[in-house]
Amino acid sequence: MEIEQRREQREYRVEELAEAAGITARTLRFYRERKLLQPPRREGRIAWYGERHLERLRVIGELLERGHTLGGIAELIGAGESGQDVAGLIGLRDAITAPWSDETPVHLSWAELQQAFGDQLTDSTTAESIAQGYVTVGEDGITHVSRRLMDATRELVAEGVPLEAVLAVSRKAQEFADAMAEAFTSLIRDQLLGSLEHVAELTPGEAVRLAEQVRRLRPLARSVADAQFGLAMDRRVTAEYRALIES
Repeated sequence: MEIEQRREQREYRVEELAEAAGITARTLRFYRERKLLQPPRREGRIAWYGERHLERLRVIGELLERGHTLGGIAELIGAGESGQDVAGLIGLRDAITAPWSDETPVHLSWAELQQAFGDQLTDSTTAESIAQGYVTVGEDGITHVSRRLMDATRELVAEGVPLEAVLAVSRKAQEFADAMAEAFTSLIRDQLLGSLEHVAELTPGEAVRLAEQVRRLRPLARSVADAQFGLAMDRRVTAEYRALIES
């Protein structure tokens, strides 16, 4: 009976399994060494792999495409082999690590940059733009990670604000934004995600619950940040106006 079941289920040698999974035999062996793959059935010196091995390789490939590291994949697989719902853990990781920004990159040629900024486009201002991490430079121009920020920069300069001053404010705003992001992530990490220090101990229900919580908190964080900035501008502008009329 057991022999008949083995015949009914296809088995693969290393090279055959690698080809079916779309990877190299060397990669397959690497996964096996990292214990990402279940042990094969051995018949003498021949290792035989089955459909469950092929399915595992497809899961690994999908997780790599999603941006998971091999260490993270091993953790997820280990949790799954302990009886956990790997799909729930993957959903939790995706909820946590999904991008917050939805900015559209924009490319500008050197001619367009010269037209927008004139003689303010110097080695110094270009270096500062690159240092802030928003700009990459190529032979035909630059690519900015955010069309909105690039458009705002051009409009401010068109209104008479020096590019150097815009970049100085941009750096300060980036520092404040990083501090606000740190405050939010610390709050979520300390108050909600403390159990992730032992991800292998999460139950499927806990993983799903935490993923849903993180998704609900995303728009709340944006709302708080927007409200705080608006209120801060109200306070600052009012103080500046009073100082102006009293001087």
